[in-house]
Amino acid sequence: MIISEKVKKALEENKPIVALESTVIAHGLPYPENLKVAQEFEDIVYKNGCVPATIGILKGEVIVGLSKDQIIELVDDNPIKVGTREISYAIAMKKSAATTVSSTARIASLAGIKVFATGGIGGVHRGGWDVSQDIIELSKTNIIVVSAGCKSILDIKKTLEFLETFQVLTVGYKTEYFPIFYNGLSEEKIYKVESADEIARIFNEKNKLKLESAILVANPIPEDYVLDNNEIEGYIKIIEKEIEEKDIRGKEVTPYMLKRLVELSNGKTLESNIALLKNNVELACKIAQSLKK
Repeated sequence: MIISEKVKKALEENKPIVALESTVIAHGLPYPENLKVAQEFEDIVYKNGCVPATIGILKGEVIVGLSKDQIIELVDDNPIKVGTREISYAIAMKKSAATTVSSTARIASLAGIKVFATGGIGGVHRGGWDVSQDIIELSKTNIIVVSAGCKSILDIKKTLEFLETFQVLTVGYKTEYFPIFYNGLSEEKIYKVESADEIARIFNEKNKLKLESAILVANPIPEDYVLDNNEIEGYIKIIEKEIEEKDIRGKEVTPYMLKRLVELSNGKTLESNIALLKNNVELACKIAQSLKK
């Protein structure tokens, strides 16, 4: 593992750090918006008094704190998408890889980083038994993950049930309802917290009890960017039919769905996706600051 000088210095000086994933850059957002937004995320972290640590794998080397040039290189290198399970494969085979929620959380935790901002976690897909590695990883990694809940393409009830079964504490930031990405709030209830300080206190108490699972902070998308659920559901039905016809499976399902949602919604889902990501990064910074108090 290579820890960049800026992240290494922040760790040594006990400064607040926020981890960022690379899959959203390499597979979640289209070019060239992805590179522009990656820089904007890091700028937000700096403006909020924290140090950004974008994580990825370049030609077999795990890097915590990718530079701007390294992010461009990663995107240009047609990286594979890896969860925790595939980290060792990417390293041994000298592959470039974009890290998902599970692999980013694991690497960040190993580096000593306690807060990680993402868009939405993976969960249980509708129908069948396609369950994301994210849930298993969050059950055994001591980190705070800030997300806008999970994507509406998933089975919300089953995802929450799995989170409970695997002892992942899920709290809603200023809401008692679980967010569903750019569709606002679901009808599923969760625990509510009112501030970053409360989240930090919960994390500290969890550590006193030596509970190793993560805390999932569910942060609703800003209201101005909420999209109509019926409209999105209509697009999802079209996409699900395409996925079945094209026999798309496993890791390829989510990137395909997100790409097609952008196309079918004429870019509205992309705009909302970027807005919720920035919102999550800002909250992650507040939490990282609170942990240092």
